[in-house]
Amino acid sequence: MSLNTGSLAPDFQLPDFDGTLHTLSDFKGKWVLLYFYPKDNTPGCTKEACSFRDSYVDLQKFVTIIGVSADSVESHLRFKEKYRLPFLLLSDEKKEAIHDYQVDGSFFPKRTSFLINPSSKIVKVYDKVNVNIHTEQILRDVQGLEIKG
Repeated sequence: MSLNTGSLAPDFQLPDFDGTLHTLSDFKGKWVLLYFYPKDNTPGCTKEACSFRDSYVDLQKFVTIIGVSADSVESHLRFKEKYRLPFLLLSDEKKEAIHDYQVDGSFFPKRTSFLINPSSKIVKVYDKVNVNIHTEQILRDVQGLEIKG
């Protein structure tokens, strides 16, 4: 089964930077931008995360941002603190959500984002993400949907 627009977003249970477990169902009733990225502290991933951080005030009006990679909880804590990231980063060391969302790569998850509606349906899949324009794409799309987070 392929995940695309209209698919039900798979639930998950993953720890954040301090070990607190989060599920997608925790955010039912809200719009979510679930973004998968290859690795903490790499140039493209840092650029993407910092772009979300820099546009966080505008983005949070519409969506809850959740980042997921296979990095450890400790790595996420260092990454979050170093770049003052105001959104959730979840650790998927076993790559269960990465597999469920079909973003497995050779070594690291593929850089892919999912815009998920309050009913947990995928509204848009962003694959082959360009970190230079991704935040602007998301802002344009969520504003076009006239949604409220």
